[in-house]
Amino acid sequence: MKEAVLSTKAPQPIGPYSQGMISNGHLFISGQLPLNVETNRLAEGIENQARQSLDNIKSILEAKELGMDAVVKTTIFMTDLADFQLVNSIYADYFTAPFPARSTIQVAKLPMDALIEIELIAETKK
Repeated sequence: MKEAVLSTKAPQPIGPYSQGMISNGHLFISGQLPLNVETNRLAEGIENQARQSLDNIKSILEAKELGMDAVVKTTIFMTDLADFQLVNSIYADYFTAPFPARSTIQVAKLPMDALIEIELIAETKK
């Protein structure tokens, strides 16, 4: 059985998908763009965009009473891997060891001309 997850503290989906889905003890969070929930506008610059995407993820996790420590896998999509080290330093502000498994992929373009998008998988049962 699956269950959709929706947080009013994170931006609403910009297409036909859910913010997240729970299935078999895992929460799958759709790629989060760096949209401010109040303005529905992108944050400025890669540093602010990375933080906004992670804040949006945190809000979705909190909707199911989960923390960042529940995350087991992240995938980061970036338009410029020259920003990789900066994103790493911001990422380290949100996660502690043992860090989740992670993939980082450079892409040609992201929706709304965002610089970063982050998706993840978290455990809902321990």
